[in-house]
Amino acid sequence: MFAPGAGRFLGPAGAVTVLIPLLVVFGVLRGTAYVAGVFALALALMAFFALFFRDPERTPGDGVVSAADGRVRAVETVGERLRISVFMNVTNVHVNRLPLDARVDAVTSSGAGFRPAYRPDASHNVQCSYRLSTALGPVEVVQMTGIVARRLVAFVGVGSTGLKGERFGMIVLGSRVDVLLPGGRVVPTVRVGDRVRAGTSTIARERS
Repeated sequence: MFAPGAGRFLGPAGAVTVLIPLLVVFGVLRGTAYVAGVFALALALMAFFALFFRDPERTPGDGVVSAADGRVRAVETVGERLRISVFMNVTNVHVNRLPLDARVDAVTSSGAGFRPAYRPDASHNVQCSYRLSTALGPVEVVQMTGIVARRLVAFVGVGSTGLKGERFGMIVLGSRVDVLLPGGRVVPTVRVGDRVRAGTSTIARERS
């Protein structure tokens, strides 16, 4: 299964990989090194886009689940909220998922610039914030661009409702996703450096 929008990238690359052999077979093109190079490039691009836009089905995990695939880069208290930040690289699945059953109260864009997502000042990058109403209280999920990733895609709008683990958006190429939770209601279950998967990996549990 592929994420929405994959056809814009997979289609042209796939068409070239089919068209070139046909043109060679029917004598329209000669089988030169140049033609072979174009075919190999198209094949490589198709494989890359297939890897990048993959969107496997997943069964939701327990507690609060990660909104993104990747590696945990921060687990910290910010004011009265617990912030868990996940850095995504190019090889991760880039579809983002709801950490809890939720209603979307607001979707806002802010920030400027495209600093590397692992740097502290990346918090000022172009970003998209989803404010959610959940059983634990207000939760915020923030998609953040990086030096390569410059396109944030939302699958939901204000008033949308969804279950834990359902898709709400994606980031085109690697970057970072922050989940901000009510600090008094949850305890983290991950540490910096842990690898997590969107929708399945538990990142926090409700306090007893």
